Amino acid sequence: MSLINTEIKPFKATAFHNGEFVEVSDADLKGKWSVVFFYPADFTFVCPTELGDLADNYDEFKSRGVEIYSVSTDTHFTHKAWHDSSDTIRKIQYPMVGDPTGAITRNFEVMIEEAGLAERGTFVIDPEGKIQVVEITAGGIGRDASELLRKVKAAQYIAAHPGEVCPAKWKEGEETLAPSLDLVGKI
Repeated sequence: MSLINTEIKPFKATAFHNGEFVEVSDADLKGKWSVVFFYPADFTFVCPTELGDLADNYDEFKSRGVEIYSVSTDTHFTHKAWHDSSDTIRKIQYPMVGDPTGAITRNFEVMIEEAGLAERGTFVIDPEGKIQVVEITAGGIGRDASELLRKVKAAQYIAAHPGEVCPAKWKEGEETLAPSLDLVGKI
């Protein structure tokens, strides 16, 4: 069953955020757009490149009212240690959520059970707490924050413009489509 348009499940966790340990729950994701960005583990290889890319683009996500939550099955203590020891991770200003029990990772159906690690899962969640984008990639394939931002912009656009849809490669400001009987077979 697809997670698209399903409401996120309740959770509570501790995150490392701006030099502090803070509590994060499903309630924090409601009322605004959110990205929940799962990755396998701290102190690895592809993961810091992805998290650094998100950090480099964080201001643009924030300007659109989007909060990013990175999640791995590491603890919040491990997130702090990684943050303190890596120049790339030190740039991060978004919450780094610890999920050592795997509860959140299982809620989003991205747990690799035999490894106790998360898949590279990306979820865009609307202000009602419903999942609008799901992307899962293999462990060796890094994600691109600019493409994620494009998808967020498209999700925000269609939420604000019922009856319109965004075609492939749509960029903000470009034309959208209004599905109708007259459009069938004309694209």
